[in-house]
Amino acid sequence: MAELPDEPTGWMSDRELQHVRGQLPVVYVNVIPVRISPMGKVTNVGLLLRAYDGAISRAIVAGRVLYHESIRDAIVRNIEKDLGIGALPQVPLSPTPFAVAEYFPSKGAGPFHDSRQHAVALAYVVPVQGPCEPSQDALDLTWLSPEEAASDDVAAEMAGGQHHLVRQALAHCGVLL
Repeated sequence: MAELPDEPTGWMSDRELQHVRGQLPVVYVNVIPVRISPMGKVTNVGLLLRAYDGAISRAIVAGRVLYHESIRDAIVRNIEKDLGIGALPQVPLSPTPFAVAEYFPSKGAGPFHDSRQHAVALAYVVPVQGPCEPSQDALDLTWLSPEEAASDDVAAEMAGGQHHLVRQALAHCGVLL
């Protein structure tokens, strides 16, 4: 067995990641960033605009959980990666997700699809307080009302079944009945 470094970095080369993705499910966090009122009611939902696989679509914040990284740290790191370090997320008190999304590489195996891999994503609703600037591969960020975010028009602009998570998140927060 190979000896691990004192503090594993959690990063793999693109080749190593492609190999792992072909062998076993990868753990992700999916985050629906929201703005809330002083009473804790969801007032806006943040959706990213991303270019992926030759298409532009709306998306939620998503990213891998790195080796030796806590769920809370993965949530913060991925929010900062996509929304900028000024987003000021209110990390959930409990690491229990509101949903677990299983992404399959084959369409039709479930509501979620990712052609690159089989992934298991822990889904969270996370209020953000600061100014958000899309970064990394995010082209833009739009704040929508909960009704707009749950609409069929927005669902048609989302890829991989992520619109299901947006609707589940809003139902979890008591916004959709």
